Amino acid sequence: MTHSLHRIGTEESLNKDFVVAALPAKGINDAGHESKLQEFLRLALKHNPVNYGAGEYGNEYSHPGEEVIQHARGMVHAVFTNVDDVREFLTTLKKADLGMSVIVSGVFDTVNKAVRESGLKRHTVNVSLGVWGNTNRLPSTEVMEITTMCGHGLISANLVQKLLDDIRSGATTAEQAGKQLAAPCCCGIFNPVRAADLLSAAVGKA
Repeated sequence: MTHSLHRIGTEESLNKDFVVAALPAKGINDAGHESKLQEFLRLALKHNPVNYGAGEYGNEYSHPGEEVIQHARGMVHAVFTNVDDVREFLTTLKKADLGMSVIVSGVFDTVNKAVRESGLKRHTVNVSLGVWGNTNRLPSTEVMEITTMCGHGLISANLVQKLLDDIRSGATTAEQAGKQLAAPCCCGIFNPVRAADLLSAAVGKA
């Protein structure tokens, strides 16, 4: 699972951005997995997620939360801004023993420490090598810090620019803009709280 690996930003900013995902292994433990992913999301809700979603359906900013849970299948995600919440959620998952594969994305040292403290042992590590090619054609870093929080590329750079203009004009707030940007990210890995912080910082630099 690599679509949450390519978030960019400062270490300080990324240490407020964690994605926890769960999924079955096809042909091994996928029979009847839907109820287990639903339970994963219900357990996540006890640990202050700022977004959650079912990959084939949508997230809490595009659909009512209970609908998202009821449509959990294939893969689900929850987003957190606090590593303490991540660690406590992992501890809860260990006790629940749902039998699903669990993936945590975030700053490596921070995630590794949380995994150890929750009594778990990591199995595999994936690391992003960044963007290769003619990077001059990419949007600005300020915009990409936001768009890369949707690993399927569903957040338009032009929408980010428009919302920055709307914030400057007073037509919307950074918090409202963060939630608006979260809706198109169908699997729910977008962090609207971090987005609001980044939008506010970008407006403040202008």
